[in-house]
Amino acid sequence: MGEESYREVLNSERGKVLPDHHPVTRTVDRVLQRLIPQAPLEGADWKVHVIKDDKMANAFVLPGGKVFVYTGILPICGDEDGLAAVLGHEIAHVIAHHPAERMSNSVLTLGAVFLISALFDVSGQLSSFVMNLMWSLPNSRTQEAEADNIGLMMMSKACFNPEAAVKLWQRMQKQEVAQPQFMSTHPSSYNREEAIRGWLEKAETIYADSGCSSLGGYMPGFHSAYRSQTNF
Repeated sequence: MGEESYREVLNSERGKVLPDHHPVTRTVDRVLQRLIPQAPLEGADWKVHVIKDDKMANAFVLPGGKVFVYTGILPICGDEDGLAAVLGHEIAHVIAHHPAERMSNSVLTLGAVFLISALFDVSGQLSSFVMNLMWSLPNSRTQEAEADNIGLMMMSKACFNPEAAVKLWQRMQKQEVAQPQFMSTHPSSYNREEAIRGWLEKAETIYADSGCSSLGGYMPGFHSAYRSQTNF
């Protein structure tokens, strides 16, 4: 189903996916490559897809390692550390098997969907419906907190500044009035920010123990890559 969802997303976003050589795609991939060693996802075939849609503040990772980032979320990320916080959170959902849990919790609904489809679905839209059921249902607060925690530790071990996660949710909070897609099924940014503050001491210890302080200022700027995509 993850592979089917991958094909569905590519089809629906056809013509809007930035090429692999685009500066923004390369930047997102660079961040992902630093997170992958901290992501124990066996058999994953990691690949980044940046979708040019400045009105869509969204990002997600499908089981199997397919990563989708919409350009609308990049200004909220602010820099590579902020982007790492977003990607770490989305990767954490997959590592923690949250999509499978969601499907398991929806087993009766799925059974009814397949039965009705077998009897009446002549349009061939079952795969789209199942994809929405898998990825669009609200995550539980427990799942969101778990993904925030795993993602924070992951980004810290990969030498991204964990304090960036707090700043990310501060910026997210300012966007809540507009209710971007990324926030539509998530708890409030304020509560998430407060929870992350409570985990910062552990995250900063992981960051220090990984020898990350010696890398300060090494990574190239994110803003220049983002600005370059506006002329695409």
